[in-house]
Amino acid sequence: MPSATPTRRTASRPAGGAPPRRRANWRAIGAFALLTGPMVIGLGVFKYLAIGWSFLLSFNEARGTLTPGHWVGFDNYAFLLKDDSFRSSLWMIVGFTAFIVPVTFVLSLALAVGVNSVRRGRAFFRTTFLLPAAVSYVAASLIWKMALFNGLPSGIANALGGLFGMHVQPWLSSTDPPLYWFVIVTLRLWLQVGLYMILFLAGLQSIPPHLYEAAALDGAGRWKTFRSITFPLLRHTNAAILMLVFIAAFQAFDEFFNLFNTGQAGNASAPVRPPLVYLYDSALGDQNYGVGSAGAFILTALIVVVTLVQGRLAGFGRKD
Repeated sequence: MPSATPTRRTASRPAGGAPPRRRANWRAIGAFALLTGPMVIGLGVFKYLAIGWSFLLSFNEARGTLTPGHWVGFDNYAFLLKDDSFRSSLWMIVGFTAFIVPVTFVLSLALAVGVNSVRRGRAFFRTTFLLPAAVSYVAASLIWKMALFNGLPSGIANALGGLFGMHVQPWLSSTDPPLYWFVIVTLRLWLQVGLYMILFLAGLQSIPPHLYEAAALDGAGRWKTFRSITFPLLRHTNAAILMLVFIAAFQAFDEFFNLFNTGQAGNASAPVRPPLVYLYDSALGDQNYGVGSAGAFILTALIVVVTLVQGRLAGFGRKD
């Protein structure tokens, strides 16, 4: 006997009909716009609008003003590419990058492998090596300049060198050999190695432990294990860190400016000037904002091209 209880119809869309339209949650949309709106507006005005305005200035003769003046086309770019000072700054930063990138990479990886192999106190060593990354480049540069390598007999570097019979050295002057490179390199390594060590540690801890156990059973030594397991499995981490170190090297500014400049733009007496310092002197010292903007885009294009080539060679983003 059929049941007399009526069946309850579910609120479903009719067969073959369109899905029901959802009502917009204007409250959630308003809250989202309220939270993200100031950031989006600030990003658009102070970053993307500024980049576009700088790109426009690079094609104009803008001296002493940020308003586009006489249209000069690519004259600013041609002037920089013919300028011996700008070309020498580019060659200088290329040589600096060619040295600092592999040194930073090797030291960071070596520290990460060493810290990762420690059984006790790993958090202590990780924090100790990471602390310099939290120090401002300006503060660290002033410490290196005024305390460690101030060129005085009371300076820490000269005081320690005197214990081994070394004479007082003017570390930051234009001497031969150029001792200021030792100051620049040690400062940058102290500031950056700990940060990249943490990135390497993250990559090392993602490697399955059973691979090392199998290698130990096969009698593989530390170097063979590193060469056959650790380094190949860090391929994506290696590529990312190489890119970061390269970009950071080409954007070097704070240590060069604070070690050699007196704090005023237009000081061309420094023994070495990377492109950003040269452009800072051109834009603020000479108030030639058209040339400064053109140089910024030349440097940006160079970084982008080399980064793409480097990522292509390193296989960044390629699936295993």
